[in-house]
Amino acid sequence: MTKRAVKAENNATKLKQENALLQVQLKNYKTENEALRSGQSASLTIMKQNADIALQNLLTVITNSRSSIKQLVSGAESLQLVADLLKSIDRISEMPEDGQ
Repeated sequence: MTKRAVKAENNATKLKQENALLQVQLKNYKTENEALRSGQSASLTIMKQNADIALQNLLTVITNSRSSIKQLVSGAESLQLVADLLKSIDRISEMPEDGQ
């Protein structure tokens, strides 16, 4: 009976030690989990900030592109006017001289 009692006490001691070890591991896992969640939240915030910056850059490019396109169209219209003037000059120079 004494042997059984000693064996039971040894088992109880081992189980208490294992329980304590598992409690420490659980605490460490919880801490790690919180750190991972915090990091994930920070990553999400950074992603949102990057998306906002990309959006602002895109809107700037769109605005600048519209301005450039307007300038290009205006320039093309001016070139068309010059081309039309040059055609008119050619027609004027081709008029017969006897009409003067």
